[in-house]
Amino acid sequence: MQLLLFIFLYPFLWLISILPFRVLYFFSDCVYVLVYYIIGYRKKTVRENLEIALPHLSKQERHVIEKKFYHHFCDSFFEMIKTMTISDSEIEKRFTFTNLEVYLDMEKRGKSIALFCAHYSSYEWLISMNRKINFKGYAIYKRIRNKYFDKLVRDIRARFQAHLIDTKETINVIHENQKNDIKGVYGFASDQSPKASKAFHWGEFFGVNVPMHTGAEMIAKRMDLNVIFVKGEKIKRGYYQATFVEMVDNPKEVPNYQISDMFLRLVEQQILEAPEYYLWTHKRWKFRGQSQLHPTK
Repeated sequence: MQLLLFIFLYPFLWLISILPFRVLYFFSDCVYVLVYYIIGYRKKTVRENLEIALPHLSKQERHVIEKKFYHHFCDSFFEMIKTMTISDSEIEKRFTFTNLEVYLDMEKRGKSIALFCAHYSSYEWLISMNRKINFKGYAIYKRIRNKYFDKLVRDIRARFQAHLIDTKETINVIHENQKNDIKGVYGFASDQSPKASKAFHWGEFFGVNVPMHTGAEMIAKRMDLNVIFVKGEKIKRGYYQATFVEMVDNPKEVPNYQISDMFLRLVEQQILEAPEYYLWTHKRWKFRGQSQLHPTK
């Protein structure tokens, strides 16, 4: 069944991926109408999230952000498909780095790097950085259930010298790399919500107490990885830029959970600058107020 689904969908995805951007965005506008006005995909969740995170804005202001978000959400879907066939020169033109030297300076310190990012702007196209760096690039992800689509995603990332590793493989891969003196940069998108029962730490996100992913911090401490944050920005439709922000180069000396808290502060700042580019469809605050039921372990 998985193979049949892949065989059926792959030709459509490939045909979409070879479309010029102006045609791609025409289809995105059409899908926006379907997703927002007809299906109303997770509209209740998006509105609740915006109200929690941005209570200082009026209902009308949040409504404007909501519609802009869905436009960006649809664009991101088609841009992700476009990654299948986009040329190196095209993606380098559309995703740029303002201060790559900050990241490269961290490489010179001789330790592997944990790169923290949020589900914001064009986090999918961040893979283009792998052609500009010296360390081997890895992205931590959850394996797709359909093994054929999982292989497709891996193959697409491999075009940009990015290697995907499942969350369960992370420690072993880093350990093996360190044993063989292979320097790596490991990408973690840790801003979404873990299961409350498995949370080791609760902290504030937009003033609300929520469970936090702390795996990236714990790995950085255990494996002694330098930590850097990448801030994404959308310049205009189809064009993005990223800025590196150094976090810590001595993670073992930082008190537990301080790095994770620092990360969420950076994510908050990023969102407040242009909230329409954050992934609001995720139920980030679904466990708010339950910390007493699931105390820190």
